[in-house]
Amino acid sequence: MSEIIPVPASTVVIAREGEGSGSIEVLLLRRNSKLVFHGGHWVFPGGRIDQADFAEAEGMEYLAACRAAVRETKEEAGLDIEERQLVHTAHWTTPPHLPRRFCTWFFMCGLDRDVQVTVDGQEILEHRWITPQAALAAAKEEELVLPQPTMTTLKAIVGIDSIEDLLTWANETPVHVFPEDSPYYKPLEMGYIDPQPC
Repeated sequence: MSEIIPVPASTVVIAREGEGSGSIEVLLLRRNSKLVFHGGHWVFPGGRIDQADFAEAEGMEYLAACRAAVRETKEEAGLDIEERQLVHTAHWTTPPHLPRRFCTWFFMCGLDRDVQVTVDGQEILEHRWITPQAALAAAKEEELVLPQPTMTTLKAIVGIDSIEDLLTWANETPVHVFPEDSPYYKPLEMGYIDPQPC
């Protein structure tokens, strides 16, 4: 059985100052359980990088990932963010021999204003602002189902209590790459200059 080539994708951790929680809160979206990939799971906004994203980025995958992160956030959550707000923090490639594979760019985006989240009611059925600690606790109690990359990302930012600290962490921490030797992550060839945001 030949190895399935992963599809380039992008996801973004939208964070805001917590309301009296002493911690930041992140936006999680519940995917429709009828979806084949992560159906019913709680995830960050994101999706595959479209050909239009590549065209606008002149074929550079990192820049296309930035465009996809902005577009998917608008489509799935109704939020307008800008590429300049994004900080690249991780890259995850789905293990081989699975029926669906993605090589996903992860970004952080800190909000400095109140926003209104609107989900489409088809692909995304529900949203929740939640602290990383609370999300992990809910997953442990099986109240939320979190994909492994989502859980790992939440564990990395537990204890960060402000957007300023989150962005400092995002800019100063080396990009997490899984697996470490992923042939699908070639940042310099793909247009990424560390630690410069989009």
